[in-house]
Amino acid sequence: MSAQAPAYAMGTFCWNELASSDVEAAKRFYTELFGWKLKEGDAGTMKYNEIVVGERAVGGMYQMGPEYGNAPSHWMPYVAVEDVDETVKRVEALGGKVCVPPTDIPNTGRFAVINDPSGATLSILKLSGA
Repeated sequence: MSAQAPAYAMGTFCWNELASSDVEAAKRFYTELFGWKLKEGDAGTMKYNEIVVGERAVGGMYQMGPEYGNAPSHWMPYVAVEDVDETVKRVEALGGKVCVPPTDIPNTGRFAVINDPSGATLSILKLSGA
C-alpha cells in the first residue's frame, strides 16, 4: 500500500485488495477490463502490485501463498479507522471476531481483519500519517 495515500474520513472504504491464486491472469484481466495501471512493489516477503487509477493508488493485488490452502481468490475491502487496537476491542465487544490481530505494515500503517457477527469479513486500517 502506498504510504502517501490521501487521508480518508474514518469509517470510509480506503483500500481494496485482491488475493489471487493466479495474479498474472488477474493483472491481465483487470488492466484490460478497467484500464488500471499497476505499480509493482515489494511488501516484505511478497511482490505487491498497487492498482493506480489516474494518479491515485486505490488498491493492490498479490499472489496467494500456500498458507491460503484451498481458499479461492478474493477481494478484501479496508475501512479507515482512528485506532486499530481500540477498534478491535469494539469488534469483540459487539460480538464480532478478530481473524488477523492488529499488525503493522512497514511504511504503510496498521491493520486487522475482522468478521462481523454474521461472519462477513472486512479489514480495518490506520494509514501512517493519517
